[in-house]
Amino acid sequence: MNRHILLIEDEVNIAKFVELELKHENFQVSVVHDGREGYETALSNHYDLLLIDVMLPSLNGLEICRRIRKQQNTPIILITARDAIIDRVSGLEAGADDYVVKPFAIEELLARIRAVFRRVDGTIDVSATLKINEFVIDKNAHQVFYGTKKIELTKTEFDMLVYLMENQNIVLTRDAILENVWGFEAEIETNVVDVYIRHLRKKLPEEIARIIETVRGVGYVMRE
Repeated sequence: MNRHILLIEDEVNIAKFVELELKHENFQVSVVHDGREGYETALSNHYDLLLIDVMLPSLNGLEICRRIRKQQNTPIILITARDAIIDRVSGLEAGADDYVVKPFAIEELLARIRAVFRRVDGTIDVSATLKINEFVIDKNAHQVFYGTKKIELTKTEFDMLVYLMENQNIVLTRDAILENVWGFEAEIETNVVDVYIRHLRKKLPEEIARIIETVRGVGYVMRE
C-alpha cells in the first residue's frame, strides 16, 4: 500500500509541482491550500506524513504543527521560505520532525521524506522494553510510562530517548545523535539536538531528566 501524504501549501504552482513529483515516486497525495482546512483534514483522515508550508492563510504552519502534536504523532515536515536559525528552531520546537527551505530541489525533499519513513519503520524491536525503576519504554507499542502515567513524546523525541537509554554511560556526540536519530546525514545544525534535548527533559519525570547530562563541547550522556 502506498504511503499517503497530505500537502498543505497555498502556492498553487508549487503544490501542483510537488504533488506530481510525489505521485511519480508512487506516493498517494492529497492537497489542501488553506491552513485551517488543512488542519481539519489532517485530523479527520489517516496520513503517513504531513508536508506543511509555514506561511498559510487562515492558520499558519507552525500553529497547525503545534495543534496536531497535541493529538497525534504523525510525522511532519515543514516547508519554510526563511532560512534563519530561529525560524528552523521554531519549527522543530513546534513538533516538526524535519524542515526544508524554499527554494528546494525536489531531490532534497524526497530524501527528507524517505529519511522520515526510515525512522518510522526502524523503531520496532520485538524484544525491547527499556526500564529505569518505574520509568518504562515499550518500543513495540511506541509508548513511554512513568508508573501508570503515559508520557506523550513526538516520534523524534521517542527515538532520541531510546538512543540515549540504549547507550547509557556512553557520551554521544551531537553528530552521532543526528546520524542515529535522523537516520541519515542531515544537513541541519547540531544545535537542533540541543532543542530536542531541552524539550525531552521538560516532558520527562525529574528522576530521568536529571540523568541526561550535558557534556560541554561534546554532546550528551544518560548516566545510570
